[in-house]
Parts: sequence; C-alpha cells; structure tokens
Amino acid sequence: MKRIAITLALGAALFAPALAQVDAAKSSVIAVSKQMGVPVEGKFRRFSAQVSFDPAKPSDGKASIEIDIASFDLGDADFNRETAKKEWFDAAKYPKATFVTSAIRPAGAGRFEAAGKLTIKGKPLDVVAPVAFKAEGSQQVFEGVLPIKRLQFNIGEGEWKDTSTVADDVQIKFRIVTAKK
Repeated sequence: MKRIAITLALGAALFAPALAQVDAAKSSVIAVSKQMGVPVEGKFRRFSAQVSFDPAKPSDGKASIEIDIASFDLGDADFNRETAKKEWFDAAKYPKATFVTSAIRPAGAGRFEAAGKLTIKGKPLDVVAPVAFKAEGSQQVFEGVLPIKRLQFNIGEGEWKDTSTVADDVQIKFRIVTAKK
C-alpha cells in the first residue's frame, strides 16, 4: 500500500504543471488611493507569487500571490507605521494578503480574466482581475489593475471610514514577471 501511495505521489508531481519563478526585481504590487482627491501611491516591497500559465491553455493556468502587509511603503516612515495599525491594515493580526485564482479565461488578444479570492485583513472576497499577458524573451509578463473598495476589507476603520478624506476606491496595480515555462 505504501509503495502505491509513493508511486501515485511521484506520478502526480511529474504531471503537475511547473510553477514559474518570479523575477522580484522586475515585479511590483502597488496600491493607489486618493486622499482629499490627490492620488497616493504605496508599494508593497515584499511579496511572492507562484504562476503556472500557458496562453494556449489558459484554463489550465493557476496563480497565487502572497503579500507581506508590513512591507507597505508610502515613502515616509510615519505614514508606514500608521497604515500598519489596526485601523488600516492591522499588520500584526493580518500579516499577509493573498490572491488565489479559481479560473483563468481568455478576454481578447493577449488579455485574460483571472477570477479568484482576494483576502485582506482576513476577509476573502471573489474578484476578477483583468490581466494583460506578453512574452518578453525568456520571461512571461502579467500586468493589470484591479479596482477594489477598501471598506469591503475594513481598511480604514473608525474615523477613517469617512470617504471624504480617503476615497473608498483603490486601484491595485500589479506587474508579475516570471521565467517562461
């Protein structure tokens, strides 16, 4: 019985799609919000992604992204400390945000829709991220902008729920670059 289980596990590993390595130096995840009508951009300095994608077979693709919330950088140490607090990201209690695909569908030439669960502050929501895909040499590039509502994830609690100061709309801009498989 043990030999059969090992054989099945090895067989599954051989036929499982390979996950591509992310080129962190060329990849980014940025959140753009508006404070009193002025765009404010913050970059997540640490994140990881696992991607398996063949543009000829998008439905076989999968991706997951894990973001280190404490790495959010608005360019000022005081602002960074503020956004890590309970009222905003509550980084101590919820150190990671994740996106895991459930389906990838074609949406036109070089464009796809990645449906999945986005979890921020422990709250999972179904989202569909529009993704532009292109091959660049030996790499695959996935880019897009995912609009979200910050209050759906309880980002900005207490007095910060007031959207006249910080807008509810947030754009998550992503660029994920991987080795081509």
